Amino acid sequence: MDELKQKLNKYMENARPSMENIKALNEGGEKAKDTAQRYFKDAQHFMENEEYVNAFAALEYAEGWLDCAVVLGCVKSKNKDPKNY
Repeated sequence: MDELKQKLNKYMENARPSMENIKALNEGGEKAKDTAQRYFKDAQHFMENEEYVNAFAALEYAEGWLDCAVVLGCVKSKNKDPKNY
């Protein structure tokens, strides 16, 4: 379980700058930003409660929402470039 927790901590820290620096570019972007940040907060909650599998799932949903919104041009976020997808 320690290895899982360590990986999750690393992934959470890598995702944090992107999740905390989202700029919505339109109404759809506002919805995507809100959803991504809610999933990220869920991941933090699960992490605090040592529900690591659920934390990973919530983090992956957060990243998926953000990546999709970046590709569609709805949001801009630190460390996310639509050309990299």
